[in-house]
Amino acid sequence: MAKQWMKQWINTTAVLSLLGAVSLGISTAAWSQTAVQLDRVVVAGWSKPITEITNLLVDEDKGFFKAQNIEMAYLPGAGGGDALRNLLSGQADVAFTDPGSFFTALDKGEKLRAVYDIYPQNVFNVVSLKSQNIRQPADLKGKRIGVYSLSSGTRQNLQVLLNQAGLSEADVTIVVTGLLNFTPLMQGQVDATAATDTGLLVGRQRGLVDFDVMEVKDHLNISSDFFVVSEDTYQNKKDVMRRFLLAYTNSAQWMMQFPQEAAQLAVKHAIDGKSASLNIDIIRLRNASSVSPITAKYGLGAFDMDSLQQGVAAYKALGLMTQDVVLQDVISQDLLPKHVRTAK
Repeated sequence: MAKQWMKQWINTTAVLSLLGAVSLGISTAAWSQTAVQLDRVVVAGWSKPITEITNLLVDEDKGFFKAQNIEMAYLPGAGGGDALRNLLSGQADVAFTDPGSFFTALDKGEKLRAVYDIYPQNVFNVVSLKSQNIRQPADLKGKRIGVYSLSSGTRQNLQVLLNQAGLSEADVTIVVTGLLNFTPLMQGQVDATAATDTGLLVGRQRGLVDFDVMEVKDHLNISSDFFVVSEDTYQNKKDVMRRFLLAYTNSAQWMMQFPQEAAQLAVKHAIDGKSASLNIDIIRLRNASSVSPITAKYGLGAFDMDSLQQGVAAYKALGLMTQDVVLQDVISQDLLPKHVRTAK
C-alpha cells in the first residue's frame, strides 16, 4: 500500500511540474530539452556579428544548432588571423578564417584542419575613386591603401593583386581602417581600400560614387573563408563536428531559400542590420559566394582542391608560405554532411 501511494505521489509531482512549466510559458519541448546535455561549440569569427553571417546569429529563432544538440556561441574577431589566434589559444573550437591566414599558420607549424569551405568564391576587391586613376594593380604603386586589419583577408588579397604587377607591400603604404573602411576613402585619408563585395555594397549605400573596382577573383579565384579546427578536435570530436557542420549547412540553405526572412532577422541580430532592404542585398551576395560548380556537384562545404592548390602556389610566391603543403593532409571532407537537407 505504501509503495502504491509513493508511486502515485511521484507521478502527481511530475505532472504538476510539467503544468507549472507550461503556466510559465515554457513549451513541453523546451521543458523536456532541459534534460538533454548540449555540446557547446564556440566559433571564432573574423568579424563582429554582421548581416552577412545572419545564419550563424539566429539560433534562438530557428534552432538549427540546437536541433543537432549543439549550443553554438559566436566569438567576434578582427580578421581571419584573429579568428585563428582565438582558436589556438583555446577560446574557440572552430575558426571562421580565410585561406591566407590558414596557410600562414600551417607554415608556422600549427596543427590545423580545414573541414568546410564556407565561401568557395573570392569576394575580395580593391576600390578607389575614379579621380585616383587606379585601374590596374600596377597603379597601386606609391599609394595609401586601407585594409580591415593587418590579420585580415583584405590585406592578404591585396598582396595577391600587388604581386600581379611585381609589387609588394614595400611599394605601398598600408593603413588599418577597420571594417567599415569606405569613409576614409571618401574623405581622402587613403587612395584605395581593400574590401569585400558586401563591404562595397555598404559603401555605396553610404554615398560612395564614381569609383573603380579591381576584383581579386579576376586574378586568383580561390575560396574566401573556411571552417578550421585544431588537429586534436578533428581527431577526437568527429561526432560533435559532424553535427555542427550539418547544422551550419542547414542554416546556410535556409538563408538561401528564405533571404527575406533572414533579412528581417538580421535587423534583430546583426550590428549593421538596421535596414532590411540593405540586408537582403548583402545576404544575396553572400549566398552567391557560398555556391560553386563544386558545391553543385558535391554539396555545400565541398572544397575545390585544384583551385586551392593554385592558392598555395600564389601564397608561396608572395612569401606568405615557405614550406610545401600537402592539401590532403590539412583539408578533410569526411565530416561534411552526406547530403543537404531541405531547410524549414
